[in-house]
Amino acid sequence: MLLLVDLDGVVYRGTAPVPGVAELLAARVALGDDVVYVTNNSMFYRTAYVTRLAEMGAPVSADRVVSSGRATALYLREHEPGIRRALVLGASGLEREMRDVGLDVITAAHAATRMSREGIDGTDAAGRPDAVICGLDPQLTYARLAVAADAVRAGARFIATNRDPTYPTERGFQPGAGTVVAAVEVASGTVPLTIGKPGPLLLEEAARAVGRGAREAVMIGDAMSDIAAAHAVGCRSVLMLTGVTTRERLARVAAAEHPTAVAADAAELGRILQELETSPAGEG
Repeated sequence: MLLLVDLDGVVYRGTAPVPGVAELLAARVALGDDVVYVTNNSMFYRTAYVTRLAEMGAPVSADRVVSSGRATALYLREHEPGIRRALVLGASGLEREMRDVGLDVITAAHAATRMSREGIDGTDAAGRPDAVICGLDPQLTYARLAVAADAVRAGARFIATNRDPTYPTERGFQPGAGTVVAAVEVASGTVPLTIGKPGPLLLEEAARAVGRGAREAVMIGDAMSDIAAAHAVGCRSVLMLTGVTTRERLARVAAAEHPTAVAADAAELGRILQELETSPAGEG
């Protein structure tokens, strides 16, 4: 089977591993499953996840980690080859993912400095980019927003890694990429193409990274956005109760939006995967 596995709330919670999940995934890989990790977080380069997951005993390699930033880069390479120069409003991990697929990257920080120093508008300061790629920027400033909005108004393709309104940290929930995207959207009057969950594109790019189709997958996540993404691509899903969603929250969701199965812990997830293994994709 192809397992598309969310990270925070499924494999780990904050800095602590979710008991038994890494071991279960290693056992599934030994049985022949493909495991690809998918996360809406666009701030970190994928090798950072490799180190963390390997330390937990989870099976992982750099090509098996597809963040919304990585999926955005892969999507542009495959579907929008005309985009050569990109203004990135986001963290360093997102910038690096864009460079990995050959894009000429201009950071919003650099463009904002040029705009202020040379007295030019954001589009010229960014070298008239073909696209604006927007993720969570923890160093966000008004000038960076202005540069991005200028470029989008001038015709640059507006692409959001994700629209999550919040981002979980040890200090609680902080503003997410969606808050940055919303600011650029309002200022530019343009709705972006969004790559991350709950839409289908992140899962499609993650499956394509290992030569599979997303419809074959089993999406394992802890949030209803994970389950919505599974519905969007037509694949099966397992909701883990180890993260943000409770049974009470699920009970308030329309039946058509429910996952294929619900697991309270790694042991129950293991039993569910054994059952799903005996039923072809599209059933159950």
